[in-house]
This record gives sequence, C-alpha cells and structure tokens, in this order.
Amino acid sequence: MISLTQETTRILKNRIAVERQTQTSQRWHVRVPLNLWIGGLIVALVLLIAGLAPFIAPFAPDQVMAGARLAPPSFDYPFGTDSLGRDMLSRVLLGTRLAVWTMLLGVSIAALLGIVPGLIAGYVGGWGDQVLSRVMDMALAFPGLLLALIIVARFGPSLDHALIAMGVISAPSFYRLTRSQTISARKMLYVDAARAIGANTWRILFRHIAPNLASSLIVIATMRAGILLVASGGLSFVGLGAQPPSPEWGTLLAAGRNYLETAPWLAIFPGLCITLTVIGTNLLGDGLRDALDLKNNL
Repeated sequence: MISLTQETTRILKNRIAVERQTQTSQRWHVRVPLNLWIGGLIVALVLLIAGLAPFIAPFAPDQVMAGARLAPPSFDYPFGTDSLGRDMLSRVLLGTRLAVWTMLLGVSIAALLGIVPGLIAGYVGGWGDQVLSRVMDMALAFPGLLLALIIVARFGPSLDHALIAMGVISAPSFYRLTRSQTISARKMLYVDAARAIGANTWRILFRHIAPNLASSLIVIATMRAGILLVASGGLSFVGLGAQPPSPEWGTLLAAGRNYLETAPWLAIFPGLCITLTVIGTNLLGDGLRDALDLKNNL
C-alpha cells in the first residue's frame, strides 16, 4: 500500500510538471510581430537614456546660464533654455529617469494591490470574492484621474503621492484579469493533482497558478505603464504631482504653457517625450499580446 501511494504521488508530480511545462512552452513559443519590434526599440531607448542621463546631459538640470533666458534651440542648447536660463535638453534627459521610475513603481503598486487579492478571490471564492469584487467595481466606477485627484488632494501634492494614486487606480485592472484567469486555472488538472499530493493553498496559488498567469500580467503591465505616465504627467501639470524645480515631464509642460507663443519649445519637447514613450509602451504591449496569442484573455 505504501509503495502504491508513493508511486501515485510520483505520477501526479510528473503530470503536474508535464502540464505546466506544456502550457508554458505554448505561451512562450512566439512569433515576433512588427509592433513588438518597434515598441521594444522605443522602450529600450527610453531605458538606455534613463540609465545614461546623468552622464550624457550637457549641464546640471538646475544650472542657470546667465544671459541665456528663453534661448531658442541652437547648437549650444539643442532643446533651448527655459525662463530661468536652464538647459532644456538636460532637464528632459533627467526627466526620463523620473518617467521610468513613475512607470515601474506605479505598475508595481498596482500589481501588488491587484494580483494578490485576485489570486485569493479567484481561487477561494465565496463571500470574500464577492466583497473584493464589489470594492474593485466601485473603484472602476470612478473616473481614474478623478480618483487620483482625490487621493493626492487628501495627502498633499508630491510625486510619491501621485505614484500611490496611480497604483490605486490601476489595481482593479490587474485584479479582474488575475481573478478571471485564476477561476479558469483552478479547474485544471495540475491544480487537482497539486491538491491530491497535499499542497496547501498558498503553494498552489504562488507555485502553480501564478507562473501560468505571467504572460498575461506582463502584457497588461506594459500597457498600463503608458497610461500611468500620462496620468502622472497630468497630475504634475495641474500642480498635484511632482513639484518645481523637478524636471518631471508633466512639470516641464506646466512651466511651458505660459510661453506657447514666445517659446514653444518649452512644451514641445517634453510633450514629444511623453507621446513617444506612451506609443512605445502601447506598441510593446500590443506586440506581446499578439505574439503570445492572448487576444481572447485581454
């Protein structure tokens, strides 16, 4: 009897491994569409600039050039200078680091607030699932930017508070995706086999189910990153996000709105950076979705 039980356990473990390996290989056996290449190149360029910004910026972001106030783009100042005589190229380059930080931290907060509750609600079900789902539905009922404005207005304007607000408004998207796919995954054979060999709930969730959701979560995280960047820039633009003299792109846009006729470069270059970065993240997310064949899940 003992040997039979051991043999059954061994067979179940093998079946779990085979099924998970098959699903993973199917998910990651991809073709590379054009939008994935273009989006990947744009995002890679943004990350490269963010990493090298302190070394390639020609001036310190707060360095004032006497006699060069509102200088137009030239060889010495490719992006011109602002109303205080600060080099716009240097400020835009350093702002890239803040943009990447905004996207990474905002997505991380959203993932933490959405994925873990989604796994638990989808697997356990019952009244806990209903309560969590109603809370997330209520959050979705509010316009995202309005909810972020309420949060930032309550705790005060700063980039940190803006990032927390961005994470909160994006959490329901992660929750709904994770919950729906967990409900489907809990009916799979490898989950039944894991229960049969005595795996506890946490091990099933984070060792067996969560890895199989990775591709879908990566796609939605990539697509939400651009949305978070725009929302964070919007908060900074109205004075509730990063504060001057921060070179955050939304703050640079806000500073340049009073000079659209006399010095349009103050708003053009930060606006172009936001636009290109959002296009890159959207193309990357769409490309990953197409490559991983996740159109029915996202």
